[in-house]
Amino acid sequence: MISVIKSDGSIQPFSQQKVLSSMMRAGIPQEIETLVLKHVKSKLYDNIPTSKIYQHVLEFLDTSSRPYSKARYSLKRAIMELGPTGFPFEDFVAEVLKALGYKTDLRQVLDGKCIKHEIDIIAQKQETKSIIECKFHNRVGNHTDVHVSLYTKARFDDLKDVHNFSDVWLVTNTKITTDALDYAMCNNMRVISWNYPQRQGLRDLIEKSHLHPITALTTISQNQKQNLLNNRVVLCKDISKNSKLLGLSEDKKRSILEEAKFVCNL
Repeated sequence: MISVIKSDGSIQPFSQQKVLSSMMRAGIPQEIETLVLKHVKSKLYDNIPTSKIYQHVLEFLDTSSRPYSKARYSLKRAIMELGPTGFPFEDFVAEVLKALGYKTDLRQVLDGKCIKHEIDIIAQKQETKSIIECKFHNRVGNHTDVHVSLYTKARFDDLKDVHNFSDVWLVTNTKITTDALDYAMCNNMRVISWNYPQRQGLRDLIEKSHLHPITALTTISQNQKQNLLNNRVVLCKDISKNSKLLGLSEDKKRSILEEAKFVCNL
């Protein structure tokens, strides 16, 4: 049996069902799935890193009859490219919250009982007013550790009575350690990580609402992506609805808009 090495160093048996499930979740056309799996299995060797399996999926999608599928499958990488600062990730999380019905304010500086705090996002829905702490990582394998839960709770405690906050959330684009999650749950903090809670993690929320980031697109350059992020344009659907944001000729826009509409399922 072929074993694979995960990003955290743990070893598991290779599962073709996991490969198929990841493609189904990303909306890869069914007629391509079997071909991708055949390609991946031809490249397997014992103790292959999961990152290599991911690369083999992408290399096949890049040459398939539906090359834009690569953009959908690259969601985790695309989220990690919302950098190098954490600001674009905060902008992106705010868009996810808006899709859930929240009104949001970003990067507010508030006086607490003891000190000032810069809050990533304040989210409000009906009578609920929440502090959203965003923790961004741009490396595969990085996890959000317990110290993040600790300082997030301390910040909430200093602000809650002064500003009538109801609760505090910790949102991260990677996995969260067991200690960090246990501490958060013990203190009634809401946690959204890449794959937590089950079926309601960040990946699930993005895929269900089709809020893919512009960094998923393969038809625009890194410089173009960075310019858009610097101007707080973070969603594929934004450029689908307003192509003037690209600042390009009509000929150059065509393939970009075609890919953006495919990725966002518009």
